[in-house]
Amino acid sequence: MSSLSEFHPSKRILMGPGPSDVHPSVLQAMSTPLIGHLDPEFLHIMDDIKAMTQETLQTANELTFVVSAPGSAGMETVLVNLLEPGDHAVICIHGVFGGRMKDIAERCGARVTTVEAPWGEPIDPAQLQEALKDKSPKLVAIVHAETSTGVLQPLEEISQMVHGAGALLVVDAVTSYCGTQLKVDEWGIDALYSGTQKCLSAPPGLSPVSLSSRAVQVLEQRQSKVQSWFLDLTMVKNYWAGAKRAYHHTAPV
Repeated sequence: MSSLSEFHPSKRILMGPGPSDVHPSVLQAMSTPLIGHLDPEFLHIMDDIKAMTQETLQTANELTFVVSAPGSAGMETVLVNLLEPGDHAVICIHGVFGGRMKDIAERCGARVTTVEAPWGEPIDPAQLQEALKDKSPKLVAIVHAETSTGVLQPLEEISQMVHGAGALLVVDAVTSYCGTQLKVDEWGIDALYSGTQKCLSAPPGLSPVSLSSRAVQVLEQRQSKVQSWFLDLTMVKNYWAGAKRAYHHTAPV
C-alpha cells in the first residue's frame, strides 16, 4: 500500500461542470512558498484579486471580494446577510440550485414565494411578474446559468421587474462567471456570488461575491445579527478594506 507521501493523482482531462482543468501557471502559483495572511505582500495580492474580480464582473461595486470557501458558501453569504426573520423573498427555481437558495432563505427565517419552471427551461418573466403583483419582497433570487441543466437565464427584463417592485436582485453566477456575458452594473444586479472552479478554471474553494450600494445599505440597516459569524459581511468587509485590514480569519493563502 502506498503512503500518502507517494500519492500522485493520475492526469485527467476534466470535462464536467467543475472542477475544470487549470492552466500550468495556476498550478505553479500554488506551489510557491506560503506567506502570512496579513503579510504586506499578501495584502497586495488581495487588492489585485479584488480589482480583477471587479473587472471580470464588469462592476465598480466597492464590496467585491472573494469568500474563503466554495460557491455554496457564496450563496449562503449573500442570503444570510440580506435576509432577516420575517422578510419576504421570491426564489426562482428551474434546477437544483434554485432549490438550494430556497432552503437557505427559509433557514434565515424568511417567508419564501417560489416561481418555478420545468428543468431544462428558463423562468418565464410573466410568471415572475405575476408573483410580484401587489407584493413588496425584500429580494428576488435567480440562477443565471443552472449547473444541473445548462440553461442560461436572460436577466435584463427580470432585473427591471425586480427593481420595479422595490426589491434587490440576487444572482447565482457560479456557472456563468467568465463563461458568458455577465454585466453586474449594467444589468442592475444587487448581489451576486460565483465559484472559481468552473469557467474561471481555477481550483475550487473560493467564491467571488459582489454587493451593490443598495445591498450594502440593506446590510447596514439590519435589525438583527447575521446568523453566521464567519460569513457576516459587517466584519468580513473590513478584512478587504484598504491598508488597515481588521483580522477576521486566516485566508487560504
